[in-house]
Amino acid sequence: MSYLKRFTRILRGSLSTAPSTPSTSGAVGAFHLPLRKLVVRYSQHNASSSGTRAFLLSPRFAALAHTYPSVEFVVDRAARDKHPLATGFYAASEKQGRRKDVSLANLDANQVEAKVRLVVESSGARVKSLKRRSVESKVEGARGVWSQLHDKPVDV
Repeated sequence: MSYLKRFTRILRGSLSTAPSTPSTSGAVGAFHLPLRKLVVRYSQHNASSSGTRAFLLSPRFAALAHTYPSVEFVVDRAARDKHPLATGFYAASEKQGRRKDVSLANLDANQVEAKVRLVVESSGARVKSLKRRSVESKVEGARGVWSQLHDKPVDV
């Protein structure tokens, strides 16, 4: 149980806010991550969570939390029979905020770090297929549409 208290101290300390300056608060050139909150759920007893537990106890997790101070990192315990899961909550876009779940089952600590970085650094948008996208235009085609009814009659 003491390791959870240690996480709480690390993560809650990184959530402190400071007054915004003109250079960081929406100014031109300022970049804000779309991710607002990352929840890592793991089981203390399930064998599939061993890599996740090793990653959470490593200093790499604390370094990741300090690298992204605008993201709230939450560590939560799941039930005994649940696999570990990383859930990213992204900023509200057009309609509502997005959510991305990534399974961390049976991964070692390095693979867990890669998956967590994938969730943190992604935009949260749906994956769009670039193949066979239909072309949509606001303007009618320059050549028009051919119809045999409007063509010159042929004399036979």
